[in-house]
Amino acid sequence: MSGRKSDFTLTKLDDLFTTQAQRDEEQLSKIRDIPLELIDDFPDHPFKVRDDEDMMQLVESVKERGVITPATVRQKEDGRYELVSGHRRKRACELAGFETLRSEIVDLNRDEATILMVESNFQRSEILPSEKAFAYKMRLEAMKRQAGRPSKENASPVGIDLRGKQSLDLMSEECGDSRNQIHRYVRLTNLVPELLEFVDEGRIKMRPAVELSYLDEDCQRDVVDEIDLNDATPSHDQTIRMRKLFNEGNLTTEAIHAVMSEEKPNQKEKIVLRGDRVRQLIPKNIPVSQTEDFVCKALEHYNKFLRNRAERDSR
Repeated sequence: MSGRKSDFTLTKLDDLFTTQAQRDEEQLSKIRDIPLELIDDFPDHPFKVRDDEDMMQLVESVKERGVITPATVRQKEDGRYELVSGHRRKRACELAGFETLRSEIVDLNRDEATILMVESNFQRSEILPSEKAFAYKMRLEAMKRQAGRPSKENASPVGIDLRGKQSLDLMSEECGDSRNQIHRYVRLTNLVPELLEFVDEGRIKMRPAVELSYLDEDCQRDVVDEIDLNDATPSHDQTIRMRKLFNEGNLTTEAIHAVMSEEKPNQKEKIVLRGDRVRQLIPKNIPVSQTEDFVCKALEHYNKFLRNRAERDSR
């Protein structure tokens, strides 16, 4: 008995008597100013960083007060750093002429970093459908790898292999979109860039876009050509028929032309405005729901200005 080793170990005194101040200091030791040249963007980062009015305001804030909330990075094997959250802050520092970015270094693997990256960026006020699509896809793939291999009973009806039902349920609760809506967003990642841009602009709605995502690249590009030719996007009914023809092996260029050439009264004389371009010209205190009224009033004032100028020129 005397030679038996005890499994009981005493907690170190240093651990017992560590103060909150010391623990805070240990946390602060992970925050440092890292040269921008050593920080790489997150691979395939799905959220766009735009040099718009909001960015210019962030640049001015950084110039005046620095980076208040540190970015989050993880150190890579080559000694460089990978940005997990804070891509806008990094860009603002570049535009402000800073050489470093205040960052917190976290110990995360790639899947953990992916989940954190998506969660942190979902706090943005405006997220494009394409950004949501690729963000959901990246997070689901990370969750599937963490959950292990899937069972055959847990296959998705839209072609997403779900490894663990609980992961998707949790993601649905956190993000506010239903399971089916998350499936639809992920389907958008199968669209060619031109069609995905139409979705971002609001020219193609979610359900027609999902139907088009089942077509191969050649057929999708034929659809893009027809959109340019007719200056009209396909309806939900048209995309359903094109998908059916594709599944039957009968969706030729001629068939796409025939379907897309059908007259759709609701799309005649339709004016499409790029949301990001218009929004930059509208004061921030104007809610999105009042955008149409604001634009119409602005056009009325501009038309009045043109009439007055024409009258002056004719005198």
